[in-house]
Amino acid sequence: MTDTAARAQAPEQHPEVPEDLARCAMVIESAVEHLIKEKQPPLAIASALLGGSLGLLARSMDKETILSILDSAANSVRSGEVHASTGAENGE
Repeated sequence: MTDTAARAQAPEQHPEVPEDLARCAMVIESAVEHLIKEKQPPLAIASALLGGSLGLLARSMDKETILSILDSAANSVRSGEVHASTGAENGE
């Protein structure tokens, strides 16, 4: 089991992460690791995840809410927060 999966299985260590979100994150991380081991291109993996996520969001919420989520994600990239969090996970 990876360190990420261990963290996702232990929601008591991260009380701000709801148990259902931790479980979903663990399953997605496992799928991503499997695809990487199969030597699938990271861009293909990420594009498939993003497309699937957008499809799920479109089935469950309105366009403005989806755009708000995407704006928040874009702001996290612009601010460097996304890269800082992945660097912390990698011990950098």
